[in-house]
This record gives sequence, C-alpha cells and structure tokens, in this order.
Amino acid sequence: MHSNIMKRKIMAKKHFTSIISNGFGKFASKEFPSVIQHIINVGYVKLMGLDMSEFREPSSYKTLNKLFTRAFEKPRTLPEDKTVLISGVDALITDAGTITNGRAYQIKGMDYSIEELFGENHKNAVAEVEGGEFINFYLSPKDYHRYHMPMDLEILSLTHIPGKLYPVNFPLLRNKKDLFIENERVVLECKDKQGRTQVLVLVGALNVGKMIVTFEEEIETNSDIREPQHYIYNDLWLERGEMFGWFEMGSTILTFSQKKSIFPEVSINQKVSFTDNLGRVI
Repeated sequence: MHSNIMKRKIMAKKHFTSIISNGFGKFASKEFPSVIQHIINVGYVKLMGLDMSEFREPSSYKTLNKLFTRAFEKPRTLPEDKTVLISGVDALITDAGTITNGRAYQIKGMDYSIEELFGENHKNAVAEVEGGEFINFYLSPKDYHRYHMPMDLEILSLTHIPGKLYPVNFPLLRNKKDLFIENERVVLECKDKQGRTQVLVLVGALNVGKMIVTFEEEIETNSDIREPQHYIYNDLWLERGEMFGWFEMGSTILTFSQKKSIFPEVSINQKVSFTDNLGRVI
C-alpha cells in the first residue's frame, strides 16, 4: 500500500544522455525476425563476454532487452544463517567505507554529499546513517541485471529523482564530480528488523532505458518527468534475497547503513555475485 504525495510532471528539454539512452532502449526492446535476433543476441554475448551458464540460450530471448534482464533458470541458494549480509547483485565493488560528515565516496578521492544524493524527502536518513557504512556496487553490461534485497527490510518510502544518464564507468567515476548526484536515481528508505535505517539507491546510467521497481509500477525512469516523485508505504516488507526489480543495461547500486547495524567484510575492486556473503547484520 502506498500514497503518492508528489505527482508533478514537468516537461523540459531532455539531456543528450537521455536521448541516446532512449534510442538504444527502443532498439533493445524491438523484436527482430528470429534470424536477425539470433545474430544480435549471440553477437552481444560474445562481445561482452556474458557467462550464460545459469541462463537460457541467448537466441531464445525475443529482444536484446529480454537478454539484458534475464532471470536465472535455477534460483541461487541463500546462506542458511539469517545474520549473513548478502550481495543483492552481481557486481564489482568500486568503493566502500564509513560515512563521515554526511559524505561518501563515488571512488577513492572523489567524495560527495549524501544529502544531495538522497534529496529533499530523505533528510532524516542522512543523519541516521552518519558514521555508518556505504558500499558501491557497479553492474557492468555483462552482469546479471536484476537486484535483490541484501537483508529483510521494510520499505518506508521511495523517491524517483530525474536526472542525467552519464556512464558510471571508471573514467567518469574518477573524473566527473558528483556523478551520482547528477544522474537519475531511485532512493529507497528502509528499516531493518531491529529498526535501523538502511538506504538503497539505484543509479541510472547511459543506455539504461529503465530502472524497474516491481512494487511501484508508477515509476517512469528516463521519461519526461522532471520533478521528484515520492511514495510512502505502510507495512511493506521484502525478504532477504527477494527480487525487487532490474536495470535495463548495467548501472550502480549504492547502500548506506546506520552505524553498528552491519559489519561488512568487503574490499574495493572485489567481484561479488548475488547471494555471496558480504559480512554480518549485527
């Protein structure tokens, strides 16, 4: 259940990154004749080096987008220990550390304000995660694109913040200040079972046609919406490992945890997979 407390749609000139991403999205969503689609899909798998061992044959997907957003043929097994903090995605950890003076790092040496990242509707959460842990997960175009819950969480609210769609790869992370703040994003403010604040931020990127959130169908990313859209929920719990959406192409997920709520055991440039043990929920 939710109530939408902000629903203003303002038309404005699109940034060039959104125009490029829209064009690519149309191509990726088009269903070509089977022979051509086979060439596109197999070519993409070879070009990007996708590991398809857990998925269907590439040519079985009717569009390139269906291939991007592929589901597992056989579900992965979650750790039995409920205190294990799992990776909710297949990704590369590009940075991790302690939130200090309201700031985190998009990459070493390039910090940013989490108050600006979270936006107007999540100011209390900024103070609540001070001194806590942040982890950045980069999903490359070859990764599995669905995202899952890292622990049992109650979704309190969500804000879709429109923005640009710059790439979130290493050259941009190292050289473009406030990259995460400029890009389109979806902010999920949550509480864990002990009542501590946990914030998940989905960050859009070039060629990400959509960011899908399964429990909120009204979200329209990479659209003509130019003002933040905010949603509030009542008693909406998602379990650890539960899938709650997907990127249509690679992108980034940022997590922010209240101080002394998790004990992460991760390192920068570590490749992780969904269900991997990343530490403990304290």
